[in-house]
Amino acid sequence: MSKLVLIIKREFIAKVRNKSFIVMTFLSPLLFVGIGVFVGYLSTMKAELKTIAVHDETGRFVNEFKSDEEYKYVDLSKVDLKVLKDSIVSKSYEGLLIIPNTDDNAQLQNGIQYISNDSPSVSFTEDLEDIIAKKITAENFQKAGLDTLKINNAKATVAINLEKASGEEALKGLNEIKIIIGGAFGYLIMMFIVLYGNMVMRSVIEEKTSRIIEVIISSVKPFQLMMGKIIGTSLAGILQFLIWAILGLSAMFIVSSMFGVQMGASAGAQAQAMETAQQAAGSNIGMYIKELWNLPIATILISFIIYFIGGYFLYSSFYASIGAAVDNETDSQQFLLPIIMPLILGVYIGFFTVMNDPHGTVATVFSMIPLTSPIVMMMRIPFGVPMWQIIVSMLLLFGTFLGVVWFAAKIYRVGILMYGKKPTWRELIKWLKY
Repeated sequence: MSKLVLIIKREFIAKVRNKSFIVMTFLSPLLFVGIGVFVGYLSTMKAELKTIAVHDETGRFVNEFKSDEEYKYVDLSKVDLKVLKDSIVSKSYEGLLIIPNTDDNAQLQNGIQYISNDSPSVSFTEDLEDIIAKKITAENFQKAGLDTLKINNAKATVAINLEKASGEEALKGLNEIKIIIGGAFGYLIMMFIVLYGNMVMRSVIEEKTSRIIEVIISSVKPFQLMMGKIIGTSLAGILQFLIWAILGLSAMFIVSSMFGVQMGASAGAQAQAMETAQQAAGSNIGMYIKELWNLPIATILISFIIYFIGGYFLYSSFYASIGAAVDNETDSQQFLLPIIMPLILGVYIGFFTVMNDPHGTVATVFSMIPLTSPIVMMMRIPFGVPMWQIIVSMLLLFGTFLGVVWFAAKIYRVGILMYGKKPTWRELIKWLKY
């Protein structure tokens, strides 16, 4: 046991003292914030103004096209079509909309053309079609003797008010916020399983290729060495996550304080704070922050740490055995795809199934399967998951880890001293029998 502790300490100190670890621990949150701000800035930037030439031979539609910050419509109905098409080729105009002269609306619907050097976006094409379709529809109503004003007045706009069974007001878009929170934790688990798992694999390969491993295993058992690398690296990852959690909670506390939401306040004080926040901000942002504080934050954070440890232990056992079986990272690629695929599947299930049906059969089953549960369950927890499901999922995860680490230790024990030979899947299976 003392040898295992020494290996864990060695791996942990080696990772924590690494300059890249220190820099990325404090720089990564700033990078994420910076990327978010940059993306937001890009979304506010005005696109280059594009000029669209309109050749309306009917004269009925040209005034329906309104210029905006992105598109400018120019009436060139009196200009010869050949000249206009040449202008498109010379890039004087972004595109040319041709509306032929016909009184038959049924024929007109399929006779309109848009000419451009580059294919227009789907949204732009749909906007043009919508503008023309509305005009034709209105004309068809008039020809049929229908009162368009009465028809427009008869149209209804429905806004459903959401309310909880307890009588409190519910907010639209809250499920999307929950999936973003759960998805962020699930994605972090996947990213760092891959990141730290690769660290374990590279560490094993480096010691193996430098022949240091031969000296090390003369003093410790291969199983102790493998577990020491896995545990030591995981502790470094947990330390990094704890620092990020402290920074994140501090930032959330500051933001909530700015909007008047008090943690641990009574219901009356909370409501008064929310009212103040709404009056100050003129929106429901305070209510959204209140809902975020009502999420099972403690369960999310504790589960995140446990699933991170369990998922990391499980997958790092695979990574360690692969590192022991090969001589370089190039040879490891054939074995990595089957390991990464369950992680990708977990993300896919999370975003495309959990969001729509967090308590459905598919989401529940994949949150129990150990290879996908660290990601899928983390995406489900913000929606409220029975504690027994979380406990069963964790037990299955760590139980599977114990089984996998037993098999991985067999591969590690044989492969750690194998040199100059690229193993196959069949040979790995044979190593399990030794």
